[in-house]
Amino acid sequence: MHLDVQDLRNFYYRSTLGRAAQHQVRMQVLKLWPEAQGQTVAGFGFAVPLLRPYLPEARRVIGLMPAPQGVMPWPAGMPNVSVLCDETNWPLDTGQVDKLVLMHGLETSENPTDLLAECFRVLGPGGKALFIVPHRAGLWSRSDRTPFGYGRPYSQGQLEAQLKRHSFLPETAIHTLYQPPSGRRFWRKTAGFWEKAGASLSMVISGGVLMVEASKRVQAPSGPGERIRKPSGLRVLEGLAAAKPEGALSRGEGRF
Repeated sequence: MHLDVQDLRNFYYRSTLGRAAQHQVRMQVLKLWPEAQGQTVAGFGFAVPLLRPYLPEARRVIGLMPAPQGVMPWPAGMPNVSVLCDETNWPLDTGQVDKLVLMHGLETSENPTDLLAECFRVLGPGGKALFIVPHRAGLWSRSDRTPFGYGRPYSQGQLEAQLKRHSFLPETAIHTLYQPPSGRRFWRKTAGFWEKAGASLSMVISGGVLMVEASKRVQAPSGPGERIRKPSGLRVLEGLAAAKPEGALSRGEGRF
C-alpha cells in the first residue's frame, strides 16, 4: 500500500523529524554517490528529497512517482522533473538510467517482482541502484508516525536475496537512522549522538533504515548457436608440413 504524496511531503518538508531523517539518509547517499556529472539520475517512490544535490551537474534528473501514491511538482521554484507513472511501466527507454534510487517504493509495492524487473530494464550498462527500505529490526519500522512504519520491512539478508533473484548484484549495505523516531525536543537534540553511537555499535543497535547498493548483473549469452573457431595466426612452421609438388624428387632419387 502506497502512502499519499501529501503525507510524504508533509513529513519530509514540514516536520522536524522528517527533515532530520531526510538529512541523515541523504548524507549516506552522497557518501556512496558523491557526484553524477553528465549522468541520468532517477528516483522512484518518494525519492525526490535525495535527488536535489544532483540537479546542478547531472545530465538529467527524473522523479518517478507511482499512481497509487500521487505526484507533486518538484523541485520547488525550478522546472518540474517529477512524473506520475505506473509502478511497473516507467516512461523511460531501456538502459537509459545511470543511477536509480528507490525510497518508499519497494516495500509498499503490490508487485515487487515486476517492479524489480522494471528497475533492471531502465538501468544501463554499469548502472547502479540504491534500495532504501525500513529495517526489520529497527525502531522506525515499528512506528506508524513515519513513512518507514508502512509496508514490508526487510532484513539485510532478505533484501539482498530478493535482489539476487532478479539479477542484481548487491555491493554495499548501509544501516542508518539510529535516532529514535520521535519529534520530542530531547531526541532531536541528541540525534547526532545516537547516529554516531549506532554507527560504532551497529552489531548491537539496529538502524531504522537499510540501504543496499546493487549493480546490474548481465550474464554472458548462452544457448544454441554456431561456434566459429578462428584460425591461429601462428604460421611459422606451416611450410614444413606442406605436401611435395607432383613430380618432385626425394633426396638422392634420380641423381646423376
